[in-house]
Amino acid sequence: MPAIRFTVLGDSFVEGRGDPAPGDGFRGWVSRFADWLNLPRAALLNLGVHGATTQDVVDGQLRRALVNKAPVTGVIVGVNDLIGDYDQVRFRRNLHTVFSSLAGADTTVLTAGYPDIPGNLQLPDLFRNQMRERFAEANAALYEVTRATGTLCLGLDRLPEWREPALWSEDGLHPSPLGHQRFADSMADLFSRATGMTALNAA
Repeated sequence: MPAIRFTVLGDSFVEGRGDPAPGDGFRGWVSRFADWLNLPRAALLNLGVHGATTQDVVDGQLRRALVNKAPVTGVIVGVNDLIGDYDQVRFRRNLHTVFSSLAGADTTVLTAGYPDIPGNLQLPDLFRNQMRERFAEANAALYEVTRATGTLCLGLDRLPEWREPALWSEDGLHPSPLGHQRFADSMADLFSRATGMTALNAA
């Protein structure tokens, strides 16, 4: 069995919702990115859980990721905080805990900013604007933490293409198959530019 070379923590974005696999389950950007890294499935650990918050990652997933630290680690989490029981102080503290714990010379850590999900949803204008302010606040916290911890961050909120309906499933919360592929491609480009690598040795 190959060692774990790519671990991903997070929520349903990591799980792959919006991108169904033939038969059962999901494909998602994680498996697509693992294919780009030339990794067999046994070298991939996907910890993504539908509905997971930053607190869930801190309380459970982080421990599992640190047991056998992979050379590439992804983290996509936070939207469930933002659309649920959001607490600014707790949110920032959890982001710092996750990314500072994973940081180190032996690991490349990847994440992404929060796109304009409120713009995808059928919401009253006032509430949509309030949610957009929350997402902007969350992005500011995320970018501050990722700069401090050396985490590679894909700024989805700064990319106009992520406002295209084709990249989103009908619920407006999860990427479509095209969105998952676009995300995997963009993450591959970010990783390659930062590290000069296009594949991992899975042995």
